[in-house]
Amino acid sequence: MSTDPLPTLPPTWRGLVDDAAIFPPGDAPLHEAAAAHQARRHAAYADLVGTFVVRDTDIPTLRATPLALSVVVTGGAGQVAGAAGLGRKLHVAIEGLEIALRDPADPVGAARRVVAAVDAARADGVLDDHVPIYVEIPASCSEPSWQAAADEVAAAEHRLKLRTGGLDAHAFPSASKLAGWIDGALDRETPFKCTAGLHRAVRHTGDDGFEHHGFLNVLVATRRAFDGSPVADVVELLEERETAVLVETARELDLARARRWFTSFGSCSVDEPLDDLLTLGLLDD
Repeated sequence: MSTDPLPTLPPTWRGLVDDAAIFPPGDAPLHEAAAAHQARRHAAYADLVGTFVVRDTDIPTLRATPLALSVVVTGGAGQVAGAAGLGRKLHVAIEGLEIALRDPADPVGAARRVVAAVDAARADGVLDDHVPIYVEIPASCSEPSWQAAADEVAAAEHRLKLRTGGLDAHAFPSASKLAGWIDGALDRETPFKCTAGLHRAVRHTGDDGFEHHGFLNVLVATRRAFDGSPVADVVELLEERETAVLVETARELDLARARRWFTSFGSCSVDEPLDDLLTLGLLDD
């Protein structure tokens, strides 16, 4: 076994990819995915990988695991305390909770219920104060409803979770909608993570025929939005498909500052983002 030190990545790339191997379309068996994640902790470019993403229903299988977990709450707000309490009981290191609002007709009310549930779990000592809470507002909400729900999330100092893809075409937001979400998060000084569809660095048409956002597009667009670029310019960056143009833009920017806001993205593949970053020569920048 090599004793050479592992490469240390620049801050821009550390913890960028949350390992969501058990989720579609990867659907890796839990134990295989957990073993692979643990192995990545001792592999080259280990710094790229953040948490291991699981469902709350997976916690009993992972009792006393050494892995840092992001836990997706599969039920509503009423399940927050149960998931957090089970993690504490089984000595599981929960480093993030992710919850989707379940009432698209009343996202504000749903957001308030999540906030109340988190407050109660913390008051009861089953959820540590340092654990970030990522709230996914339904993409089907009208813009005013989405913004109002985001106000509730921001007021509680929680974070946003933006869905950037999935198994169906409707799961991929337009560049305009995604730009609006990013702008809304930054206006509220609210960090966000992305989930689904961001396997590759640059925007492209996938094998599924859908238009996939690129995680480098999102990172560059976030930095430009933070610098005050108009939403139209952010949309243009999200739609940029020319690799050379996007990479040149990325090299001109201090992308590490964008990570204050775009914290990470969940991907069922860690190898694909890593391969793209290596190919583009960005990991040494």
